[in-house]
Amino acid sequence: MQHSHEALDRTGGIGRGNLLSPLRHRDFRILWTGMTISLVGDGIFLIAIAWESYSLWNAPAALSIVGIGMTIPTIAFLLVGGVVSDRRDRRVVMAWADGLRAVAVAVLAALVLMSALRFWELVVLVAFYGIGTAFFTPSFDAILPELLPKSDLPAANALDQFVRPIAMRLVGPVAGGALVAASAGIAFAIDAASFTACLVAVLAMPRRAGRRVEIESSNVAALKEGLRFVRQRVWLWGTLLSAAIAYLVFLGPVEVLLPYLVKNELHASAGTLGLVLAAGGLGAVGGAAFMGHRGHPRRDVTVMYMTWTIATLVIAGYGIANATWELMLVCLVFNGLEAAGTIVWATIKQHHVPGSMLGRVSSLDWLISIGLLPLSFALTAPVAAVFGARATLVGAAALGGAVTLGAFFLPGMRAIERTGGRRQGPWHVPVDVTD
Repeated sequence: MQHSHEALDRTGGIGRGNLLSPLRHRDFRILWTGMTISLVGDGIFLIAIAWESYSLWNAPAALSIVGIGMTIPTIAFLLVGGVVSDRRDRRVVMAWADGLRAVAVAVLAALVLMSALRFWELVVLVAFYGIGTAFFTPSFDAILPELLPKSDLPAANALDQFVRPIAMRLVGPVAGGALVAASAGIAFAIDAASFTACLVAVLAMPRRAGRRVEIESSNVAALKEGLRFVRQRVWLWGTLLSAAIAYLVFLGPVEVLLPYLVKNELHASAGTLGLVLAAGGLGAVGGAAFMGHRGHPRRDVTVMYMTWTIATLVIAGYGIANATWELMLVCLVFNGLEAAGTIVWATIKQHHVPGSMLGRVSSLDWLISIGLLPLSFALTAPVAAVFGARATLVGAAALGGAVTLGAFFLPGMRAIERTGGRRQGPWHVPVDVTD
């Protein structure tokens, strides 16, 4: 992918050496400290939930059902979470969401430690976890422009994609593999404690006096406004729709079959799965560091789609790999490209979506992107039973890559590249559908 050095002089460009610039701001620093701790816990959770699911039921259907149990509640509450985040104190919404997830994982830890966990109880508990995620995610995405000046937002996105994989895909999985070897219950307990740490950090931030929450319109009207905003912009609805279809095709197979291959074909341990995911963390760190160094690209939509297309095709490597190091290499490349594209996408949204609507757009982003994920989980087991786990992964990569690349050629998709990364407005004036 090509990056223009001229992009560094644009509003929202990332200058060299500015990756840590958002940490100058106290509230962002407090929030990010708590988030980093929580992300380590999330990485531990990834290993613990996969291994515990297969311990209770050693079949691809086990993790498929757990994935469905977690994603359906997230999908069901995402739009509500987006509206609430735009109409209430986002700090309070995040606190309640983290509290709910902390309680759910703590109960899960207790049941595992008492050797009393049943599979249906695991599914119920991850459902509460998913509800908390539905409220936390849009609030976190939307609160960042409140905590930082616009010039620091691209650096914050790069920092996010730099620290997130270190915590969630490197430190967390390695620690999770070691902890699960001792006890999955201990791993879940540490994850619950990490949510508590994030909760404390959120509450330590003062309420933002500068933000006035508008509640004149109804929740339904606010939701319709957000839907209308997305529908009028090809770069938004086209990207979200293509992501929904691509995730349907490849995300379920990756989430379900990668741990299955490690456990049942490589006959390896939870520690090995942790190392594979940790390699992905290193790749994402590299992608974020590169983006932070080179800056936001001038042809941002083009760069985003090219990196995401190649990343999706790389997934075929999971189905071809026969050794741990090969799985690690695939995971590294996939996550590096995915992180680079995600940084560009986050910055595009923050530049072209008004702050008063960012929570709703973020919730719609998540909802549409993962709306078909439960179906992806549900289809993975029967498809793998017919074609085999490896062939399923290769086919998912090819189909997902084709869908992603196809969306790039939608008429009007690249129109915002002509604006040079600047917001188009004024926002109260309807914008042409090719915006």
